[in-house]
Amino acid sequence: MSETLPDLSSTPRLMVAGPLVAGAALVLPPAASHYLGQVMRRQPGDLVRVFDGASGEWAARVDSVTKKAVTLRLVAPSAPQELVADLWLCVAPLKRGRIDWMAEKACELGVARLVPVLTARTVVDRLNLDRLRAHMVEAAEQCGRTAVPELAEPMKLAALLANWPAGRQLVFADESGGAPMAHALMGTAGPAAILIGPEGGFTREEAALVRARPETLAVSLGPRILRADTAAAVAVGLWQALVGDGAIAG
Repeated sequence: MSETLPDLSSTPRLMVAGPLVAGAALVLPPAASHYLGQVMRRQPGDLVRVFDGASGEWAARVDSVTKKAVTLRLVAPSAPQELVADLWLCVAPLKRGRIDWMAEKACELGVARLVPVLTARTVVDRLNLDRLRAHMVEAAEQCGRTAVPELAEPMKLAALLANWPAGRQLVFADESGGAPMAHALMGTAGPAAILIGPEGGFTREEAALVRARPETLAVSLGPRILRADTAAAVAVGLWQALVGDGAIAG
């Protein structure tokens, strides 16, 4: 007989390594153990929530707390694995702080894959991918997601376009002009990606290369010039509102 779970909305929530199976023991790594045992001061018997990105969310009971590690015992599923809309966010890397913020918002807004794209005017050519993923994991823990966006290796714009998958719409936020995004997306569905340029914008040659792809849909985000991180959040929010569930990944 399965255990009846209490209201878990105020309990700590952590991403853990799966798979998650009822009754299994989880020994948390040092950082998570410190957070749960020393910061949140959970004690044996307390309930917490965990997810692994594939098995939904589970309730787990604190089994033991030591100076070295916290051990959890999985109790029962508490929420199903979410269905993720098949949306990529392709962005030119920004300076630390802004790219971290963008990674967090990409996760919160339900992006399936984050792709750093190197362009002629990209101001950052090295990314700490472990740090970016950590920001996305933290965002997922806080906002209730049971999936974390895939983080791709940085790639040059020309290579991204040369290997573009057939059937994936490329929503190009082009500051030089395009149809208003809210109108352009009406009636669209299926896999898509949003392309956001660097702080200095795309060069004419790069913009022409993007527009040459048959999958490209050039859009405008409005009359005001937006910072790259703002543009990414606005574009993803609009796409999710207008298309969202019409492009659930299989």
